[in-house]
Amino acid sequence: MIFSLGASVLLAGCVGTGPNTQQGAVAGGALGALAGGIIGNNSGSHNGASGALIGALAGALAGGALGNSVDNERGTLYRPPASAVSGYQVQQVPAPPTEPPATEVVSTPPSPAALWIPGYWAFDGARYVWVAGHWEIPPPNCRTYVAPYWANQGGNYVYVRGYWR
Repeated sequence: MIFSLGASVLLAGCVGTGPNTQQGAVAGGALGALAGGIIGNNSGSHNGASGALIGALAGALAGGALGNSVDNERGTLYRPPASAVSGYQVQQVPAPPTEPPATEVVSTPPSPAALWIPGYWAFDGARYVWVAGHWEIPPPNCRTYVAPYWANQGGNYVYVRGYWR
């Protein structure tokens, strides 16, 4: 069981698509290993190690998928800045709403390594949508979050999503 927990932690670190993906994979792997070990041990074959390994792998995949959906929903990118450029091009930048929908409350960080990303108006191609402030753990070798912005590219403006550098 310890092997499967260690494997799920290592595999989760290889995902590299965001803190929620990694946390989901680790949590899912740990819960899957625990459940698989118990089921395997109580199944009559008393093979808890096999059940833990299978449970850890299934849990890491499921947890990673759920965490990844949160990362994608928040628009978090962990790629080179050029990857942050969206396909949204306009001749004149649409003005975002002037006020956030609510006053943000900064909660306790989930980890000493977490950085607060303030809420912002993100452009989805048709309109602005509010992305609430949240804590994120920067990916390896990144320490600065670059907020979304509009960049002038040859007379047209393109929306650049937020990214880490």
